[in-house]
Amino acid sequence: MSHALGMDDGFQIRAAQSDDAAALAAIYAPYVLHGTETLELVPPDPNHFAEKIETAAQKGWPYLIACRGETVIGYAYVTQFRDRPAYRYACENSIYVAAAHHGRGVGRALLAALIDAATQAGFRQMIAVISGIGPASPALHAALGFTEAGRMRAVGWKCGRWLDTLYMQRTLGPGDATPPSPDAI
Repeated sequence: MSHALGMDDGFQIRAAQSDDAAALAAIYAPYVLHGTETLELVPPDPNHFAEKIETAAQKGWPYLIACRGETVIGYAYVTQFRDRPAYRYACENSIYVAAAHHGRGVGRALLAALIDAATQAGFRQMIAVISGIGPASPALHAALGFTEAGRMRAVGWKCGRWLDTLYMQRTLGPGDATPPSPDAI
């Protein structure tokens, strides 16, 4: 899948492939080691990312990357919100952009493409679980139609401080206005 979204800014969005795994690991590692955007403490290796890409492909879930030429500059994907079958129409998103590309519309383009792809995959709700709660991620999600659904206070300890987790939610497609198709997801 290739989107024209972002083309004017010199980047393209396409489906992730297993050979993108090392680039994704490199983008994510600084968030793990130095940031509060994830509560993970040890950066996963490229094999972890390759497995996630493969799982997403098998399940029909979107896993997208933004690239400038051959260079991967960001990625976004969804997973089922929780493992139990009744949650199969709700997904959780994740978006990470290489630090050198912050503030250039990459995250917004990835999230917009992810919303479209998750809707096409049959999801009805998208949840963002935002750790550390700096201003950028909540503002990005709000700009694309997410509203605050809840906040858990002091649930993580990282970088020498307690961290909150913000939940934001957005309806996809018809949301809860109609029952899901029995063959969806």
